[in-house]
Amino acid sequence: MTSRDTIFTRLGRYGYFAVGGAIFFALLFAFVFVRGGYLLTVMQLAMIYGVFCIGLNFFMGYTGQASFGQNAFAALGGYGTAVLCVQFGWEPVFALIASMAIAGIASVIVGYPTLRLRGHYLAMATFALGLITYDISVQWTSVTQGYMGYSGIPPLGIGPFTIEDERMKLVCLMVILLFGLWVSGRLRNSRFGRALRAISTSELGAAALGINVARYKLAAFVIAALYASASGSLFAHVVGFISPEVFGLQMVVVTFTMLYVGGVGTVLGPAVGAIIASLLPEIVRSTGRFQDIAYALALIVMLIYVPKGLSALGGLGRSRVAEPGAGS
Repeated sequence: MTSRDTIFTRLGRYGYFAVGGAIFFALLFAFVFVRGGYLLTVMQLAMIYGVFCIGLNFFMGYTGQASFGQNAFAALGGYGTAVLCVQFGWEPVFALIASMAIAGIASVIVGYPTLRLRGHYLAMATFALGLITYDISVQWTSVTQGYMGYSGIPPLGIGPFTIEDERMKLVCLMVILLFGLWVSGRLRNSRFGRALRAISTSELGAAALGINVARYKLAAFVIAALYASASGSLFAHVVGFISPEVFGLQMVVVTFTMLYVGGVGTVLGPAVGAIIASLLPEIVRSTGRFQDIAYALALIVMLIYVPKGLSALGGLGRSRVAEPGAGS
């Protein structure tokens, strides 16, 4: 075995694709960081959506449950941190944590009866949750300012230390995203994560093994809500303005696209999908009035040739590297 084979054997399932992907994203991040401008804002939003998708992936990918209402908890995080900072003068970091706690409690209250449903019934119930939250954010004008939106939200920070530079915002968001991925990976490989994967395979089989299906599903739902709330708070502090449209139906469509492009049930899929799906519209913008068609075609091609998501390319890399050794 050559030294080259040894290197990629140690890399495991990612192989050539993982190395190439890591180099690509490192160069992409460096390019955006140096160039700045509009692409810097796009990448910031990609990081925020990535945090949201990690939670969505935790509930849908690891647990195998359908949820179309995670935007409700993003709205709780966004408006919660906005009200606490602007109206009560809280520090942004403490407001973010408090909003996550509120979203966690709300997810327990909502999830306990809702998660008794299965399949498309659960999907419709969570979808209704998102619609109800959107309607509340529009109608409760004394708190949310309705369609006018909520402005004057301070940047992320604590005390005199605030992150106002756009490049430092991107670095901070990337660190938060990587931390979220690390937590997700650790949970996935834990006993808790193995129980979730058992539920995803068969709820009856998991129950036969002594797994409390209802409790584990609720725990996964709460974790997803915490991620969603964090993403909503981050959006509020980075942009400085929120409105009901930010957490509307479009957020559901966009995040589902990101998750499936990156790979449902994979650790890196949410981050990969969020970055690619955020930059893809900018790439096809040069096609002018055909940009929507070009965007749709690009997504269709990815779903046809990489149905398990772009992060699944690591598995292909492994098979190709392993083939020469199989015959030796």
